[in-house]
Amino acid sequence: MDDIAVDGADMAFSMDGQDWRVAWYPAPGPPPGTPHGAAAICVAGAQVVLIGNDGEAWGLPGGRPEPGERMIDTVRREVAEEACATVTTDRLLGFSRGTCVRGHERGLVLVRSMWRAEVVVHAWQPRFEITHRRLVPAADAFAYLEIPAGLRPLHRRALRRGRTRHGSHNRRERTDLAPAARKSATASAQASLCPGWFRG
Repeated sequence: MDDIAVDGADMAFSMDGQDWRVAWYPAPGPPPGTPHGAAAICVAGAQVVLIGNDGEAWGLPGGRPEPGERMIDTVRREVAEEACATVTTDRLLGFSRGTCVRGHERGLVLVRSMWRAEVVVHAWQPRFEITHRRLVPAADAFAYLEIPAGLRPLHRRALRRGRTRHGSHNRRERTDLAPAARKSATASAQASLCPGWFRG
């Protein structure tokens, strides 16, 4: 069984010929570094929404911020663009902070926020580089994700943090949606509160 990331404890991983040290930091405040976007565990009833570009490797919706964009606005935009879904309720889970220690970007420090987002899923209309979407049982979501070995403890921590809907001061329900969309989201969220929301 993989370990679960501990707050502020560095984990080593390599990508594209560079070596990084990555750590998990809890909400609400981000650690020092350059904002590098956001990703979300998107919950639709008892399922989690995954996306991919080849139908084999699966990941979470997310991406980099546009100029002047807030973290949560990045999440909402990327979920809409990549997963064809609308975020109705969001909760900040924490942050990953990566420091490049070897390679052409040595010294670069990137910070990415991780969210739990309750969503309403719409008809699939793939755009940009994302060509596939899949809804999987929430309890099995971790097993479907394509995650580099060095980052598995961090993702496991995020998924464990996303197990419960309630009990967080930074959970917010959107008020700019039509009543029907909010009602649908509430029903989906209630269905997701089943035992063993995530395992592994």
